[in-house]
Amino acid sequence: MSVQDKTAGKRRGQALTGALAGVAVIAVLVAVFIGIQVSGDDDKNSSAPAATQPAAAEPSAPAAEPSAPAPEPSAPAAQTPLDPALQEKPVVTAGKGDVTKLVVKPLITGKGPKLAAGQTIQANYVGVTYKDGKQFDSSWDRGQPAEFPVGVGQLIKGWDQGLVGVPVGSRVQLDIPAELAYGENASGGRPAGDLRFVVDVLAAQ
Repeated sequence: MSVQDKTAGKRRGQALTGALAGVAVIAVLVAVFIGIQVSGDDDKNSSAPAATQPAAAEPSAPAAEPSAPAPEPSAPAAQTPLDPALQEKPVVTAGKGDVTKLVVKPLITGKGPKLAAGQTIQANYVGVTYKDGKQFDSSWDRGQPAEFPVGVGQLIKGWDQGLVGVPVGSRVQLDIPAELAYGENASGGRPAGDLRFVVDVLAAQ
């Protein structure tokens, strides 16, 4: 083998060795780079909450103030401020003479809107026979207001005619002649003759 062939072979060997060394260096760099990335991902994963871990609860809202005492059954929530006198059952006495027509007498004038036919109202009431003042009915004694529509024929005429136009929050006295009540010869436990009611209009809708 000539000297030139030996020199060329040596150079090829050196080139191959250099190439292999370069590949090894690149492989090491790649491995290091991948290791850094994996390590970085692990750090990120370790710092982030697991997907199934519940999120931290939001700070709870301040405790609400204790609620006001519930109103008495005879005083439901109303649409308009009510006169404190409506918290007390009225004393209803007998009338004098005969009732010749419907008489609506305001005892307390409410500050709410006037009742319209077809509205459903909440009301407390006391009913007595006009001549002797004997009570025959009272929502107060049942412990809760009555609820009914006005002006649509579901009540005695004295109520339908007497309550429409009365402001919410009012207490009114209705002196009702027999023909606008249950009649002179009422039956079924209903009171006969002229009647007197005191009605508190608490709410309407």
